Amino acid sequence: MKLLLLGPVGSGKGTLAAKLSKEYNIPHISTGEIFRYNIQNNTELGKLAKPYVDSGELVPEELTFKIVEDRLSKADCENGFILDGYPRNMEQVNALDKIVQFDKVVYIYLSDEDIIARLSGRRMCRKCGEPTSIDWLKDGKCEKCGGEVYIRDDDKPEVIKVRLSKQAVALDMIEFYKNKGIFNQMNALYSVEDNYNLIKSILNK
Repeated sequence: MKLLLLGPVGSGKGTLAAKLSKEYNIPHISTGEIFRYNIQNNTELGKLAKPYVDSGELVPEELTFKIVEDRLSKADCENGFILDGYPRNMEQVNALDKIVQFDKVVYIYLSDEDIIARLSGRRMCRKCGEPTSIDWLKDGKCEKCGGEVYIRDDDKPEVIKVRLSKQAVALDMIEFYKNKGIFNQMNALYSVEDNYNLIKSILNK
């Protein structure tokens, strides 16, 4: 199965992708992780991307595509994969369409208000490094290990709004995959388990 997950930050794509990856035994590929891997391992592509990442600039389209293409060519992708975080615009959609034909595209929808509420309630643990929620804390500390927690700068409401404005899924992308007959949409308003059952029902159609 070759699956593309679309949706804004905070919609739960990563959580669902991790569960699907484990159940279907196919890799979950996110562009952020690909960049980090190439840079940390000092690959040729990583060397080219590092100056842009270090300076906070966008990595050029052509280089981003080469990094994604390289990852999808690996042996563990032969039986399928879950792609998350790419493509983000029609230029990337058209480039990707030349090398990959997806079986399903699932757009995980969540309103801006719900995303802001969800992310602004997220906390990170200084001790175990795992994310948690203010609703799960025990005596104001991480419920997993008892460590001190903090809010990431990019989880502050004013920053989330900027991130959302930059990561909106373009209508022309949705229309492109609708015309291929592989587009599906689900509303992420339930628990992780409910959302997982919902996305599985879409994949099993």
